[in-house]
Amino acid sequence: MPTNPESPMAKVAVIYYSATGNVHQLAHAIEEGAREAGAETRVRHVAELAPEEAIAQNDVWAGHRERVKDEPVADLADLEWADAIVFGSPTRFGNVASQLKQFLDMTGPLWAQGKLVDKVVSGFTSAQNPHGGQESTLLALYATMYHWGAIVVAPGYSDPRIFAAGGNPYGVSSSLEPTEAELDAARYQGERVARVAERMLVPR
Repeated sequence: MPTNPESPMAKVAVIYYSATGNVHQLAHAIEEGAREAGAETRVRHVAELAPEEAIAQNDVWAGHRERVKDEPVADLADLEWADAIVFGSPTRFGNVASQLKQFLDMTGPLWAQGKLVDKVVSGFTSAQNPHGGQESTLLALYATMYHWGAIVVAPGYSDPRIFAAGGNPYGVSSSLEPTEAELDAARYQGERVARVAERMLVPR
């Protein structure tokens, strides 16, 4: 239930790209935290852009693609629907994966109409190793949100679960498969985003 019973329920969309499943796990943990905080939620992965022959050469990538083939794909309507959006991407040379970046590049019409202004946004990521560019990826992601006029809600050091997961204040991140501590921090990040979004909906 919402923390304020007189306030409307916040709507939180978790939109992500995952090649091998690590970001996928974090996405669902974030959705769980937002839902437990009383939000209405959606989880959507963005469309795959890599050629089929490249995917087929990596068994883990191909296996994950097969597992999520029937899950819903993100659409710009999901951004309009949401009061808050949490974006997830694996790190690609310290930057956002092209699959998610392409989705963000398609948001121009919503941006032009001011429909992304004051959306609550946050981000999460995963890389192969602890110093694989997680922080720079999240900072690069947030640059788009600043242009939208959105409100970035990073976890900061606002809960002990962030420290237990490695202490990334910009957003939850993992190295390879998420640990239980990292998944717990992801649940907290979803909860925090949902609660801030709920406060934004309270009539003034």
